This record gives sequence, C-alpha cells and structure tokens, in this order.
Amino acid sequence: MSLPVAETLKLILRPPARTVLPRHGRLSGLFIALQADPPPRPAHEIEDEIWAIWTGHDDPALEARMQRAISAIARRRLTEAERLLGALTQDAPDWAEAWNKRATLHYLAQRDAASLADIRRTLELEPRHFGAICGFAQICLRQGELAAANEALAAALSLNPHLDSVRAMLAQLAPEPPRRLN
Repeated sequence: MSLPVAETLKLILRPPARTVLPRHGRLSGLFIALQADPPPRPAHEIEDEIWAIWTGHDDPALEARMQRAISAIARRRLTEAERLLGALTQDAPDWAEAWNKRATLHYLAQRDAASLADIRRTLELEPRHFGAICGFAQICLRQGELAAANEALAAALSLNPHLDSVRAMLAQLAPEPPRRLN
C-alpha cells in the first residue's frame, strides 16, 4: 500500500477530533437521522440536505463561485473549474467541500496524488464526508488497492447506510465465503 493511500486510510478509520464549525451544527442531527432504522424521513432527502450544507457557505459570493465550479466540472471544463476551486481553497481554506470538489476534479484528470491530498484535507475538516471517502475508494480501485477500497467503502456505509451503489460495490469486492467440504 502506497504511503498516501495508507495515510488517507488511517484518517478515514481514525478521524481526528475537531470542533464542528457553527454553520455545520445541523450535520450531527442529520447523520443521526440518516443512520436511524428506519430514518424519520426518506434517506435521500436527508442526504440531499447534508450535501446542501456541504456545498453551501455563509458568504453568498463564495457559494456562487462554488456553483460555477460545480457547473464547470459537469460540463468538463476542467481548466475553468481548477481555477475556481484553487481560488476557493485559498479564500476559504476551512471549507471542506471546496477541497472535495477539487479532489473530484483531480480524479477526473487522473491526478491521483493531488486528489488524495485534497481528500485528506477534506477529511481533516469533515471526517464524516462519505463522498470524499467514496472518492478515495475509487482511487484505490484504480490503483489496485482493493483492501483499502474495501475498508473505505465499509467506512462510507457506516456513515450513510443508504448508499446502495456503495453496498453493491462492497459486495463485489468482498471475498467469497469459505466453501463447505461436506
């Protein structure tokens, strides 16, 4: 296992203690609701609210720049997105989602080392970021680090048990049960 993969996996499995930013105070209740069986409302609504908090910002100008970056990524205008996200990570260094979106951009450009660095920063700021953890798993899969991918996907599911595609991917990675001889 490469050192960047090992360091990131350690961060996923043993997240740092950190103070929750005031604008993220609602997240704890949403994560509790997401893990309830059954959840108090549809899981996709809770997940959408979590993503809205992550992509939102108290500063409307920063939030607008984030939306432009997301749009640029969707349109595969990666140079434009990189410029916007680079500025966002400088102007709002405590905004986990700016780092996560830049990690996504690096992943799409197949710059795994840069993506891993941004995923680590995302997780330092928001250890429950199941999107970043899934992004890490995708990099692990691309690099043939199946055990690390397996652990990351399981960690993502522990945060959000409603990620059906992650559950399916995890089932594909899991080793077959031992066969009975008699």
